[in-house]
Amino acid sequence: MTLEIACDESGSEGEKLIGGQTDVFAHAGVRLSAEEAAGCLKELRRRIRSPAVEYKANHLLRTKHRRVLEWFLGPLGPVHGRAQVYLVDKKLLLANELRALVGRAVPPDDEVLAAFNDVLRTRNRRDPAAGSFFAMAGDTAELRAKVAESRDAKILDPLVPAILRAVEHWSAGGERVYLVHDEQPSLKGERLARIEASPGLAGLEFVDSRTDPRVQVADFLVGVARRIAEDELNGNGDAVLTGLLAPYVDSASLWR
Repeated sequence: MTLEIACDESGSEGEKLIGGQTDVFAHAGVRLSAEEAAGCLKELRRRIRSPAVEYKANHLLRTKHRRVLEWFLGPLGPVHGRAQVYLVDKKLLLANELRALVGRAVPPDDEVLAAFNDVLRTRNRRDPAAGSFFAMAGDTAELRAKVAESRDAKILDPLVPAILRAVEHWSAGGERVYLVHDEQPSLKGERLARIEASPGLAGLEFVDSRTDPRVQVADFLVGVARRIAEDELNGNGDAVLTGLLAPYVDSASLWR
């Protein structure tokens, strides 16, 4: 048996994990037929009543649509029990990578993490960011070698691990998974080959989210999930929404 899972992401900024536009990366997969997804979108339009041509997650996140958001995520909503969300606290991911390299716990200092992020992202070994980072972290030949290895491996972008986790999650029952994913221009070459080599994957198709109602539903879910998670991370969490999101959050998420 093959499961078709529609996916989308929110908060993807490549390897830039600190100092960007978002603090959280989120990836969502939903198991809905095209007819069910179209019905979900129709019901959201009926409840939200916006004249907008294209509905996005920010419509659900408006205060006046709070009851619609609670319905969407709640036990009587269209995606309950049929979706998975993988969350990544970007700063925590970066701190974990730095800790693994230096072999000790690292204070969550934004300046150190930003310098580390810059030195991993650059392909110029003489970039000033390198000198700044090594001055703070300790300039040893061993550390330089480890940083160079990590830089070459491009380990930071959470998108590929998130997709691989989606395949693992949905294929856990023995079914192979066919992913229908929103277009991702960054997924090519070795990155795409890594995904296509996943043993649970039956196939992967990239589509324009505007043409597939299932991906549109995934877009709604991942957008509200990222915002709820970011609010929680930054001390502005909403206990009700965080509780409603909890059943969707994948156990492998890099999250609290």
